[in-house]
Amino acid sequence: MRIDDLNPVPLGDLLDDLQHGECRFDPELHTGPDAFTIEPLMDRMAREDAAGEVCASCPVIDSCLEFALRTNPKNGIWAGLPAAQLHTLSTSAHKLGEVA
Repeated sequence: MRIDDLNPVPLGDLLDDLQHGECRFDPELHTGPDAFTIEPLMDRMAREDAAGEVCASCPVIDSCLEFALRTNPKNGIWAGLPAAQLHTLSTSAHKLGEVA
């Protein structure tokens, strides 16, 4: 069993849902500064905490989490979680699927 098998919602439909996310109002809060700007660790942690708070009340948090788990983003905050944590969740889910 794979994550894709858990919910057959097409990625395009999930992407459409994300257009209604709270992150659309302040995308840099969820993605951070551009690649040429060094963000101090404390600033990044504060930004990611604030992004997580925005995500907590977002109407499309479930679609966001599913999209992120299926696409494995390399950066940003998705459904309140940093990309590295999502990668860990995705890897764990794949391992569970292999055992099941």
